[in-house]
Amino acid sequence: MSERTQRRNSTTAGTGTTVAGARPEPPAGSTFVPHLDPGATEKSVIVRLVLGSFVMLFIELALIRWLGSNILHLSYFTNFVLLGSFLGIGLGFLIARKSWSILPVSGGLLMLLVLGVFLFPVGLDRTGTSIIYFTAANPSGPPAWLVLPLIFVVVAVLLAGPAEVVGRCFGQLKPLTSYRWDLIGSLSGILTFTLVSFLRAPSLVWGLIASIVLVALNRPGLKLLTGIFGVGIVLVLLAESTTAGVSWSPYYKVLTEDAGTFQGSTLVKISVNGVPHQLMGPAEWKLTEAEAQYRTPYERTVNQSLDNVLIVGAGSGSDVAIALSKGAKHVDAVDIDPRIVQIGEQRNTDRPYQDPRVDVHINDGRAFLESTSTKYDLILFALPDSLALVNGASQIRLESFLFTAQALQAAHDHLKPTGAFSMYNYYREPWLIDRLAGTAAAAFGHQPCVDQTVDHQAVVTIAVDPANQKCANTYQASGPVIAPATDDRPFLYFEGGGIPAMYLWTLFGILLISLIAVRSLGGPFRSMRPYADLFFMGAAFLLLETKNIATFALLFGTTWLVNAMVFAGVLVIVLLAVETTRRFRTPPLPVVWGAILVALALAYVVNPDWLLAWPFWPRLIVAVLLAFLPIYLANIAFAKRFAATDHAQAAFGVNLLGAILGGCLEYAALLTGYRNLLILVAVLYGLAFLLTPRRGGKLISI
Repeated sequence: MSERTQRRNSTTAGTGTTVAGARPEPPAGSTFVPHLDPGATEKSVIVRLVLGSFVMLFIELALIRWLGSNILHLSYFTNFVLLGSFLGIGLGFLIARKSWSILPVSGGLLMLLVLGVFLFPVGLDRTGTSIIYFTAANPSGPPAWLVLPLIFVVVAVLLAGPAEVVGRCFGQLKPLTSYRWDLIGSLSGILTFTLVSFLRAPSLVWGLIASIVLVALNRPGLKLLTGIFGVGIVLVLLAESTTAGVSWSPYYKVLTEDAGTFQGSTLVKISVNGVPHQLMGPAEWKLTEAEAQYRTPYERTVNQSLDNVLIVGAGSGSDVAIALSKGAKHVDAVDIDPRIVQIGEQRNTDRPYQDPRVDVHINDGRAFLESTSTKYDLILFALPDSLALVNGASQIRLESFLFTAQALQAAHDHLKPTGAFSMYNYYREPWLIDRLAGTAAAAFGHQPCVDQTVDHQAVVTIAVDPANQKCANTYQASGPVIAPATDDRPFLYFEGGGIPAMYLWTLFGILLISLIAVRSLGGPFRSMRPYADLFFMGAAFLLLETKNIATFALLFGTTWLVNAMVFAGVLVIVLLAVETTRRFRTPPLPVVWGAILVALALAYVVNPDWLLAWPFWPRLIVAVLLAFLPIYLANIAFAKRFAATDHAQAAFGVNLLGAILGGCLEYAALLTGYRNLLILVAVLYGLAFLLTPRRGGKLISI
């Protein structure tokens, strides 16, 4: 998704130096004159540009979802698909200056990729990493440092085709006109994919949309061949979509299978993205035959009524049914995934979601906790783990903000004086159990009960009043206890230390591949040196976008809809910046750069945690102003630079390398936290300002 933003950055190109293969920069004071291809009209070029931008974004979003669902554990590394998109778009713009075309390859490569992954599924080996992949699967496939660069390259080559279409259109229109319609095409792409996700459409629909547009974009002599590739794509995805038990949620590919019976009730195994996720069964089976974690929270509390119960991670309803069987008078059941809840509504034999005592909330657990004023007798975090990252953020998982120090303090504050809190899961590592127990102890002011079983399964239970909890044994940490995760550093599954070697080697490989590819298509790097400001603009903007994604995920939830609206909002703000530059006289670049730094300073000073207690609308207004003001100002600067260039295609390569660097620098948040990324953003923008080329002592811009 972030590559869309990168296209915005990259189109802000222009210097006074000629790049190999590009048209010379016009003399100072001259005006860029578009060169339409023979037989083309401005309207036909705009239509083609919009279609190219649309399918470029749509295919990238589809690949993130589909590859993450079919390559085991790839959903923890979707940022590498984004990085591949960045490179592919850059290569496409560079190819747009050539006499040959890579567009015909895209349909065939997409068919081969879909067919290969479907017929020969692989998984990323999760051993040897200091960041936990929270799954029960242990594939013996190739290591991540080998698979991720390969996926990166395939995605780059695939996206280069649609990007070439957009790049050729950029050469035929005025710069800001190109920029404007590129944004409109991108916005239509994200809105279409958002609608597809809302309707929970199967992958067949995704492939059909992408194939039709690719056919439309290819020249007449290649439409038939591209159509054949499209039929192949559709047939493979049709086979997937009609597989028994397969359905799609906005987050996962979901598979349901019967897994036996208990007293006449069917047990249902629910897998997501190829990983066992839940085993749905009646409450009696869960309490008597399944793991002890389901009954332990009720055994560790005393003097407890259950007038109000909150269950985060309600899933298919088993934990809700257990609470009802224990006498709960009212249950708020919260789960982020509407499809998993729907399966519970349809197939859970206890029918918990049909019970009038239950209110179902499809929402992020932390967002619900911050928005409700209800006081609870019991709050359960019932296996709320995810297998997916928040799009555009390299290390934020769907549940990341649920286990921070601030989140557990919020849970404490939403309990009655006699209330209790409990969380349970298969935590995989002793240090993770200790960390969560320490986080609970810090929030409640005393030690919790910790019940551990085999495979590092654990239940952490703690009451507001320690007199209301009864532990089976005294808890002792297995070793040094890692400090709690925080809202600024919500990396619960990161043990600490440096950035894991697996990430470093993979990122090094990606940067090396990018350098070689851009050098091969863009010519000597010395000819690109005047574009150094664009390099740093690309890196800065990607980091700024990452910070804003993290902020909105904290303030409004990690749901797919919030994420989609953030990206759509960014596009709208960038489009507004372009229209401002097109229609009005904007301040000189030094003034704009100064305003950007002021806006970044304001965003740094205001801690997002301060806004959590605010009502929704004031919180939204302030969050939008803080996040989108620097984006708006930065794109005023981009638009001013872009309008002054005569060869955006050539400059794109340098800017794209900057974007890839920015995507790699996202992982610095593991060490710095998200707030301090703004300092790095300010430094990068400062470098961009210092390196902006000058003509006659003035910065080159309109």
